[in-house]
Amino acid sequence: MTTVAVQAGVRRGWIEFRQSVSSWGELVGWVWPSIIPLALLFALRGNTVQGIDFSIGSQAVPGVLGMNVVLTGLMGVAVALTMDQMDGTLLRAKAIPGGTVGYLTGKIVSQTAMTVTILLIVLVPCAFLFDGIELGSASSWLTMLWLVLLGLLATLPIGAVLGSVLSSPQTLSFMTLLVMGLAMISGVFFPVTSLPEWLRWVAQVFPLYWMGLGMRSALLPDALAAAEIGQSWRTLETVGVLGAWAVLGFVVAPVVLRKVVRR
Repeated sequence: MTTVAVQAGVRRGWIEFRQSVSSWGELVGWVWPSIIPLALLFALRGNTVQGIDFSIGSQAVPGVLGMNVVLTGLMGVAVALTMDQMDGTLLRAKAIPGGTVGYLTGKIVSQTAMTVTILLIVLVPCAFLFDGIELGSASSWLTMLWLVLLGLLATLPIGAVLGSVLSSPQTLSFMTLLVMGLAMISGVFFPVTSLPEWLRWVAQVFPLYWMGLGMRSALLPDALAAAEIGQSWRTLETVGVLGAWAVLGFVVAPVVLRKVVRR
């Protein structure tokens, strides 16, 4: 029964993804949060990172891409679950044998595909607009691949929890503002080493900082690691923190979702 439900969920997720990408308005809505900061960074491309002869605009681009992955993965599932609770979709899924499993599988598939699509839509023009973005090596693409997959594992369950416990899409707009505020202290727009030490520790608790750091390790020259904490890309720590969030999410999310479905 579970296998059939998962297969149905994969088909459902792919249909939802195709419907989303065929909607110009929805695509623009997901890309828009990246367009504004990238336009500002393009204007700053002539400035350099302190102590390093490298464009501060190019240095910040990977952080914006990491923020996009977190924002799309987190808020996409949260908004979908909130709306599906309100219109009865989640209740109807519960009434079908294996329906809840199929429903969640579909959301994960559609949101994963959407997140990767938005990342590529934003990444390709950045490679032409910003100097120093390294996309010519296989290692860059492999690093982005495992990082995005691990980042989605860390953020999708959190989005499912938020979508389950928050009452309306309007409430989720406040969560979007919190994510944007967290981006300000997570090294997305400027090196986190320029912040007070206590803010650095706060930033390192959340997945957003580690997604930005991982994207910088994939897309920037190794010399830029000098602007990071410990003057290193800290790959093992990135895997450890994102992995811990993924484990926590997959433990908490099913419990919360079961309570919501029963309610």
